[in-house]
Amino acid sequence: MPQILIVEDEAAIADTLIFALQSEGFSTHWLTLAGAALAYQQATPADLWILDVGLPDLSGFEACKQLRRFSEVPVLFLTARNAEIDRVVGLEIGADDYVTKPFSPREVAARVKAILKRMQPRAPLDEATPGPFHLDAERVQIHYHQQLLVLTRHEFRLLQTLLSQPERVFSREQLLEASGVPSDAGYERNVDSHIKSLRAKLRLIAAAAEPIQTHRGLGYSYSPSHA
Repeated sequence: MPQILIVEDEAAIADTLIFALQSEGFSTHWLTLAGAALAYQQATPADLWILDVGLPDLSGFEACKQLRRFSEVPVLFLTARNAEIDRVVGLEIGADDYVTKPFSPREVAARVKAILKRMQPRAPLDEATPGPFHLDAERVQIHYHQQLLVLTRHEFRLLQTLLSQPERVFSREQLLEASGVPSDAGYERNVDSHIKSLRAKLRLIAAAAEPIQTHRGLGYSYSPSHA
């Protein structure tokens, strides 16, 4: 039974979420402060966070940044802030989805289900990846020129997708979906940030190589000949 950690300082909202999630078979734990939630995750890891942005001690954004230093647990932001920049920032710092208030409890429960489904282990890809990459799907690791890449969950899934079909051009929408964010969320440009981060990590190992190719107006591909 997946446990959902609700980090929300308004009791009425928390009660609504607890009822909706428990009705769908989830276990829930409610905390009102980000600091307490971070300590809880280290001691008793939850399977997913529902994180309010406006908390009394830390903003949800800052809490998510601190969380990502030690955990890749999925995060669903819950907030009254509806500006696009807030949604983009939330996803760029490691969130998996974003719901604005007022919200439908059933919609939140459905989004939780969808996130957890996307987080389920995928069938291992062929580990004999062409070129200097070695993919270990069971350990969730990718080596490049025999050096281990330190990747976020989104970066791993994005690179895993590119490596699965060399020379195929994947659109931003396809890569966004592969990285664990629903393609209908409207954050296709976040893929560019992940690609930029990936390229920086690859260049630390092979400065002259360009294994990830840009196809303007189309997307990205993995090219073994440039690796």
